[in-house]
Amino acid sequence: MKKKPIIIGVSGGSGSGKTTVSRAILDNFPEHSITVIEHDSYYKNQDEMTFEERLKTNYDHPLAFDTNLLVKQLTALREYKAIDIPVYDYVRHTRSDKVLHQEPVEVIIVEGILIFEDKRLRKLMDIKIFVDTDDDVRIIRRIQRDMIERGRSLESVIDQYLSSVKPAYHQFIEPTKRYADVILPDGGRNYVAIDLINTKIANVFKL
Repeated sequence: MKKKPIIIGVSGGSGSGKTTVSRAILDNFPEHSITVIEHDSYYKNQDEMTFEERLKTNYDHPLAFDTNLLVKQLTALREYKAIDIPVYDYVRHTRSDKVLHQEPVEVIIVEGILIFEDKRLRKLMDIKIFVDTDDDVRIIRRIQRDMIERGRSLESVIDQYLSSVKPAYHQFIEPTKRYADVILPDGGRNYVAIDLINTKIANVFKL
């Protein structure tokens, strides 16, 4: 009987270093079939809303995500079935008409701010990592990312952070630390902790 794929969850606040940690795991297992799936890809489609209405959406709230679809697709991957991942358009604040085809792999890294909030997702994960980074560092990283990669203005990034990102972090995201198997301080710069996590993954799952 074929062994089920390993699913590793990497969570933490916006700008905490989740992508850096996920990349460090990805790069450590180059001989194996491995991929990263972002919860952000599963923001709900908002085509029926005006652009002004989309701007008012709280993208750090659990209801902003189509988590049902993520659960369905992760379950399919565990059964070695291919999936088509949605592609989100951060400029238009809705899904694009593109998808990303994903074949089954041995190791799946699921990354996102709210992946531990849903019990169904937690049950699918073999290892859960929470990246814990200082608030000041996270807001600076978010400003840099949203202005450079997503075409946002400084004013809009700060307004969104104060009105929804920070409150949602304390209400929904930080409490999910209690579900983590590993809490990783200082984000992707904690090389010792990342090495220990990679060693654990390799030992436990005989990779």
